[in-house]
Amino acid sequence: MKNIVFETTLQSNHSFIIPDTIAKFFLDNGFKRVIVIISRQKKSVSFHAAIQKYHNNYHITFNKTNQKSVGVFPSDYFTVKLIEDNSKYGVEIPEEFEAVLQSDPEAFEIFESLTDGKKRSLIYYILKIKKSQIRIDKALIITQNLKHGIRDTRDLIKKI
Repeated sequence: MKNIVFETTLQSNHSFIIPDTIAKFFLDNGFKRVIVIISRQKKSVSFHAAIQKYHNNYHITFNKTNQKSVGVFPSDYFTVKLIEDNSKYGVEIPEEFEAVLQSDPEAFEIFESLTDGKKRSLIYYILKIKKSQIRIDKALIITQNLKHGIRDTRDLIKKI
């Protein structure tokens, strides 16, 4: 596994630039998605992200919640560690959601047919839920909605 560490600052309110050589290393090796570990003053946060190109620069989105968790403000420098993301969905799937999908082959097959972005969107939705039982309940709602032909993410998470 290749780890790359560099120091940077926010490019905008919600992203930072990755040096071209680092971005190209990951992209040339088939890793558009990476695990990001940001550190500043003995605090750190880890998240999955995509390397994106915008206005001839490669960047990664760094949301306000993660910025706040490590105390990053617009002019602050922080350390970034990028790791190859070998996860199936580009984010770790919660065990409750995975168990529900494994117990329902029809829903799993439909889930697998969704775009990678839609899969991640549903996984992130489940990840935001703190209580395990509620994660299970929401995962069951999503799988039932998938089997009913619902594909709009906003409707997938609603009980019908």
